[in-house]
Amino acid sequence: MIDFKGVKIAFVMTGSFCTFAKAFKQIRILKDLGAELVPVMSFNACSLDTRFGSAEENIAILEEICERKVITTIEGAEPIGPKKMADIMVVAPCTGNTLAKLALSITDTPATMAVKSHIRNARPVVLALATNDALAGSCKNLGSLMNIKNYYFVPLAQDDYVNKPTSLVCDFDLLPLATASALQGNQLQPILN
Repeated sequence: MIDFKGVKIAFVMTGSFCTFAKAFKQIRILKDLGAELVPVMSFNACSLDTRFGSAEENIAILEEICERKVITTIEGAEPIGPKKMADIMVVAPCTGNTLAKLALSITDTPATMAVKSHIRNARPVVLALATNDALAGSCKNLGSLMNIKNYYFVPLAQDDYVNKPTSLVCDFDLLPLATASALQGNQLQPILN
């Protein structure tokens, strides 16, 4: 049994809206396992209404689970690193857009600022990738981050190789285990299923 009692996890959500329900399920599991959660959302994640729910609903769900306000601004995310607000950071879902920004050190959303601020202290970041172009345009960014210290991945698989042959989505059910492994400095294997 995984025990996250006393572990502070910054949970960052970006705009892969079709996977929000899976991410919310895992946030609840982390909470039930004892984690203290610091919620962060990218600009798109906290402002766009989609067929998967309104921005207002998604913020309310995240705040209810985490029992605190969601960080939705760059200036709100910046203190995460200096104040050591998290032992580990989970980006779930992590879009291909966010993946590219992280690979190139671009800091223009609360999500990317949260990661930059956190990783500067050499603390682990777990990426739960969900993108339609992981095996196309985003592949170089995936490879780049796999080779940078302190980045870890929730194991990935093609979610629909017939209709979306370049798409990869993490196995959200492995998120708690991948997080526990990253806390020990280990990448959960196999990365690709």
